[in-house]
Amino acid sequence: MPQDSARPDFWDTRYDSGVTPWEAGRTPPRLAAFVREVPAGSRVLIPGCGTGHEVYLFAEAGLDVLALDFSAPAVAAAKRNLGCFADRVIEADYFDFDAGAGFDVIVERAFLCALPPRMREAWAARTAAITRPGGVLAGYFFFADTPRGPPFGIDAAGLDALLAPAFVRESDEAVGGSIPVFEGKERWQTWRHPR
Repeated sequence: MPQDSARPDFWDTRYDSGVTPWEAGRTPPRLAAFVREVPAGSRVLIPGCGTGHEVYLFAEAGLDVLALDFSAPAVAAAKRNLGCFADRVIEADYFDFDAGAGFDVIVERAFLCALPPRMREAWAARTAAITRPGGVLAGYFFFADTPRGPPFGIDAAGLDALLAPAFVRESDEAVGGSIPVFEGKERWQTWRHPR
């Protein structure tokens, strides 16, 4: 069977073998700064959380953060890394988990670029559906011409076409300190879901 990054077993194999070049083992500086900007009481979602390093900062800041991954080995690693915040991570599929009343913040960190391009429209629709009015999609977006992935790059026009129907871009910044696979190809962006 061909490998398909839309399936949990694709990621299970990588986490089980320790082949995870997208795992930085730390929270990038721009995301750490963003955590301080999130209003108290916000409900935050981190999809495709992998080993969960970003989760800790949101939880430590007192935010209501939920992280998910559909790879059991990734979730196990995240729970080990998070200690007292291990309960903030669940094994679930982004496209069908119970999002409750939705989220004020959805964090993008190598999730969109992990998905095969055929899933982009479904990702955009699901993201819009579970972002509360006035909420934001914020994070690192991978801009590159990489038809073979993951990571699957996207161009700016393609991202705009996906998100502009439901979101308004509020920021677009160059970032430094990326891991090698993303170096020079990712930008920090925030997208607001209008009220």
